[in-house]
Amino acid sequence: MAPDGQNRKPEKSASRGGPQSVGRIFSILESLASMDTGATLSQLAISASAPKTSLVGLLAGLTEEGCVSRDENGRYYLGPRFITLAMRAVSGREFLKLARPTLVDLARETGETAVIAALNHEGDMVTYLDKVESTNSIRYSVPIGENRELYCTVGGKLLLAFFESERLETYLRSHKRKRYTETTLTGKSEIKAALEKIRQEGIARTSDEQVHGSSGLAGPIYSNTGEVIAAILIAGPSERMRANAAQNEKLVIRAAKECTVATGGVPIDSTLPT
Repeated sequence: MAPDGQNRKPEKSASRGGPQSVGRIFSILESLASMDTGATLSQLAISASAPKTSLVGLLAGLTEEGCVSRDENGRYYLGPRFITLAMRAVSGREFLKLARPTLVDLARETGETAVIAALNHEGDMVTYLDKVESTNSIRYSVPIGENRELYCTVGGKLLLAFFESERLETYLRSHKRKRYTETTLTGKSEIKAALEKIRQEGIARTSDEQVHGSSGLAGPIYSNTGEVIAAILIAGPSERMRANAAQNEKLVIRAAKECTVATGGVPIDSTLPT
């Protein structure tokens, strides 16, 4: 066996990877992820290229936050909070993989850009997670990962409609609402009325609300516990969207149901048109 420290990794400098404590935290988590039987403080000190005394405080903080756990023998393991976060990340990728075929079909059938959207981390905007763009020369286009407002975008309004009442009140009270066009809804009462209609009909509609000449339709994707976790939507030029509204609404509602089932959720209202 090599003398203690011989196989240590070179110390990371602050200029390459940020503060030492951040690098050491990642070294701890990486080491624990690769050790089924846990690790001792000495083993972690070697893998992190750090003195034991420097890790004690970090490990205490990670343990307090639930990212690391420690057994009666002093061995450290990945904690429940870190494992849950990792599972969410994996589930998110799996969700998009399972939803992708429906997204492709929706774009092909409607001729419009189809998008999967969900709330951002703060829960106050909508984020576009995946898309299949229309093949039409004039089409709606948005970058994946971009955040947009909830109150005036079709995916955002769909998600906002299923907020619990207290959460909705907090959002409407604290979030500034800009009038982008003459049809943008900014008043509290008119927004609430629009959201109630979305809940009743199971579909969200926008027409020129954030951008002149752009309209959209969105349906809810449910989890297995009945929560709306995402929206599947189409968007395109308003004139074309209006001309094909009836057929497109049926296709969006059907796609929302298919996406819900494909990702392990349960459609709430089976009476909606298919």
